Amino acid sequence: MSYEDAKKRYAALGVDVEDALRRLADKAVSIHCWQGDDVTGFDNPDGGAGNGIQTTGNYPGKARNFEELKADFSKAISLIPGKKSINLHACYAVFGDGGWVDRDKLEYRHFVPWVDFAIEHGLGIDFNPTCFSHNNVKDGLTLSSPDEGIRRFWIEHCKATRRIANEIGERLSDKVLNNIWIPDGYKDIPSDRLTPRLRLKAALDEIFSEKLPNVIDCVESKVFAIGVESYTVGSNEFYLSYAATHPGVYNLLDNGHYHPLEYVSDKIPALLPFYDIIPLHITRSVRWDSDHVTLFDDELREICTEIARNDALDKVLIGLDFFDASINRVAAWVVGSRSVQKGLLYALLQPADRLKQLQDAGDFTGRMVLMEQLKTMPFGYVWEEYCRRCGVPAEDETWFEAISQYEEAILPERVS
Repeated sequence: MSYEDAKKRYAALGVDVEDALRRLADKAVSIHCWQGDDVTGFDNPDGGAGNGIQTTGNYPGKARNFEELKADFSKAISLIPGKKSINLHACYAVFGDGGWVDRDKLEYRHFVPWVDFAIEHGLGIDFNPTCFSHNNVKDGLTLSSPDEGIRRFWIEHCKATRRIANEIGERLSDKVLNNIWIPDGYKDIPSDRLTPRLRLKAALDEIFSEKLPNVIDCVESKVFAIGVESYTVGSNEFYLSYAATHPGVYNLLDNGHYHPLEYVSDKIPALLPFYDIIPLHITRSVRWDSDHVTLFDDELREICTEIARNDALDKVLIGLDFFDASINRVAAWVVGSRSVQKGLLYALLQPADRLKQLQDAGDFTGRMVLMEQLKTMPFGYVWEEYCRRCGVPAEDETWFEAISQYEEAILPERVS
């Protein structure tokens, strides 16, 4: 079978394959920089991940500085089809002649190298405050801390990152997503669940009080984590309520941040009637928020299907969020990013209108039969054509060979 044969098969179901390819080519996926160095960043070289973040594995050759991370990211995106952005954390500030500053004193100048890199490669940028891996995460708390000094530090950090995001947006003539996630919570049963949330609300109110035209503000919930098993301040109910009552602030969905029997694929259409923007982080959780590399699995396909069938490609802002230090980090970027692109293409190749008509008509048998038929349609030939048009290898063994050669030539030189 060829691409032309596959196109005819899909056309028989009412699917315009060329239209699907055009729509996919125009949808940006934001690829997170922190997979390349195990969420270490550049502002705390002796510390690395911790105080709210945990990365496992010790695969050799992780990036140790901006130049190495930039090289690895460049290699990865050369093998990933489609439109791309870079998802950037504040801990990846590049300190030049002016020297190091703490996170509450960060400025746009510390991220100019990243902006230049984005312009060179035609990338957008998402930009996030880094409210973890720092000595000012005290007793596991940041914006909800009872310590005014700790709380003030993180408020000023978040304010600084919003201003930086605004300048990035001005430079790129684009909107920049600025997402606040904090690790705050308690390991054991708290005696006061309300007051930390009141402190967090007050902090957010101050952070968002400055109106910045190039920033899309959002907050990200989590159900629990190691060390905060009993109580999370920034819960789903808290942030969803906050976003609903604060116009211009959105609730980011991370599909690793919910109970295993909750599905983000169901949450997306639940929010679409109420929000014009739904920020999304795609990861793969194994039993809990373990941030495994995204694969072309059932929930990824269902997430992408809900985005496509509800004509929400412009509303759902897709970013990746995983970090696995047990495998080749560049390959992890490529596998995860290509999986999301596959998921979107798979979704765009479904006859959404026909499936809706069958459901509205009560023809649930016909709906089931068609949905099952779609699972064995010649999707792979369309994916290969998409990769060809994007100028990247379609076959996994081909791009992986390029990664293997890169690893052999580059990574052994990185001896700490």
